[in-house]
Amino acid sequence: MKKLALLFVILLSGILAACGNNAENAEALSEDKLVVGVTAGPQEQILEAAAEVAVEDGLEIEIKVFSDYVLPNTTLAEGDLDANSYQHKPFLDEFNEDHDTDLVPVGETILNPMGVYSETYDNIDDLPQGATFGLPNDPSNGSRSLFILEEAGLITLDEENKETASIHDVVDNPLELEFVELDAAQIPNQLSEVDAAAINTNFALGAGISPKDDAILLESTNSPYVNYIVVRAENQDDPVVETLVNAYQSDKVKAFIEEEFEGSIIPGWED
Repeated sequence: MKKLALLFVILLSGILAACGNNAENAEALSEDKLVVGVTAGPQEQILEAAAEVAVEDGLEIEIKVFSDYVLPNTTLAEGDLDANSYQHKPFLDEFNEDHDTDLVPVGETILNPMGVYSETYDNIDDLPQGATFGLPNDPSNGSRSLFILEEAGLITLDEENKETASIHDVVDNPLELEFVELDAAQIPNQLSEVDAAAINTNFALGAGISPKDDAILLESTNSPYVNYIVVRAENQDDPVVETLVNAYQSDKVKAFIEEEFEGSIIPGWED
């Protein structure tokens, strides 16, 4: 028994030592090339502009495009991406908690002001009693759409659960809005089926909808939902990450955003 106990201690010590060495000796990202994930649309376009700046600093950026909000994070956590650029911090925090991952934000990118749209009504004040309202079915963007409605005075949310509000936390709903939770990417295609809906900017633009011109209600510019470049925690201090962030936050990329999107997307690193 003593020999078995001693063997167990030796094996356990070896495992712990190996884990410690892995943490301390995490492989740094390449200084010459990064593989970065984005969602299709504006995020992809803006990263392409950042890649043109990065190459001037000797950094090649290979862009991988995704069509949903989950795979860019799971692929990053699994090590098949070096970074991604598509999400705000509330979404990232929720993802880390749900998937037991350790992904960290390293630099602000853009604000995609979420808008409310309707094929029937031209003003948010025109919504009738009992109107159907579509909103994203993922927790963070669902909460975000409810915040917009509350800011406009259409609903009141439970103060205790405000940061993670769902449709079940609506405590006052004078219009008796009927909430319909939908996949965020599909809401533009289903807009005709509801009286109004909250749509993420990238999906709106992808469907030919202009947040600036077509929204009947637009998220205010003091929104906390700024997007970030995200990496694994073990790589957050790698010098190449700073190179990537600096390329993205350059004057050239800022000018591209302002010219290309005309206020529908806002550089998020500005004070």
